[in-house]
Amino acid sequence: MRIIGPDELVFGVDNVEASEAFLTDYGLTPAGNGRFNALDKTAISVRPKDDPSLPAPMRTATMLRQTIWGVENQPSLDEIEAELSKDRKVAKADDGTISCQDDAGFEIAFRVSQRIKLNLPGEKINSPGAVPGRAANEIGANEDAEAKPRTLSHIVYFIPDMDKMANFYIDRLGFVVTDKFTNTGPFLRPQANDDHHVLFMIQTPEYMQGLEHLAFHMQGPTELMLAGSRMVRKGYESFWGPGRHKFGSNWFWYFNSPLGTHIEYDADMDKHDGDWVEREKPMNKENSQMFLFENVEKWAPGGPPPGKG
Repeated sequence: MRIIGPDELVFGVDNVEASEAFLTDYGLTPAGNGRFNALDKTAISVRPKDDPSLPAPMRTATMLRQTIWGVENQPSLDEIEAELSKDRKVAKADDGTISCQDDAGFEIAFRVSQRIKLNLPGEKINSPGAVPGRAANEIGANEDAEAKPRTLSHIVYFIPDMDKMANFYIDRLGFVVTDKFTNTGPFLRPQANDDHHVLFMIQTPEYMQGLEHLAFHMQGPTELMLAGSRMVRKGYESFWGPGRHKFGSNWFWYFNSPLGTHIEYDADMDKHDGDWVEREKPMNKENSQMFLFENVEKWAPGGPPPGKG
């Protein structure tokens, strides 16, 4: 089943105005009707929580109403419809999108992906002993860079029955486990995506079930740091980061958001193919990141140490 990854996440929120301001400041582009696009047209959509067009809310506090997965082509969509129709009601919209619930009760949908192919430069790095990534006189520090999210990277669910949830995506939809935290949850990638993961889950009590965080890929670590610093200056609260994960190797910086979930910038995630052998480690702070920084105000030599003045 040629699933690419999350195409769009749909939220029913308490404060539409605050949510739209956050997503704009985060770097997504308003596209009308509460939709906010990354550069490849993957998106977040926000609507008032009482909007009758939304799927019914879960019984928990999560504001996520639907995860829409993008697939490569119509035959893949037909295959998913046939598979899931074996044991649950699958609705089909006029535009061909199919929708149902997964085995944990999350509202999910599938459509031929609306993302567009990007042809953008990667981050350029000069490393001793290697061919220079930047030509002579091409500077690497551009404080005026746009730092726009490129594509919807991954989502993380809080889930009370980890095995039931994981088995649905593995056995029914063809996802592959890349790595796993013992008694916590697996990192999963679909067949049409070689990113380390597009889906992760964390075992929690039932009352916590919902979306723990979502993430968008940035050009690289420099854009991640630039975008995150801008969010801090605008008054948004940093939740975790900046830092770098071990599983997936991606740089990260998470922020609290009015969408009832954390929203992450990520960059430089590992790629895997069928030769990869999954790893398993206990969930602890040593295994969850390689290093972790704390953002402080800018500082210049000669003044008091950072954070002390």
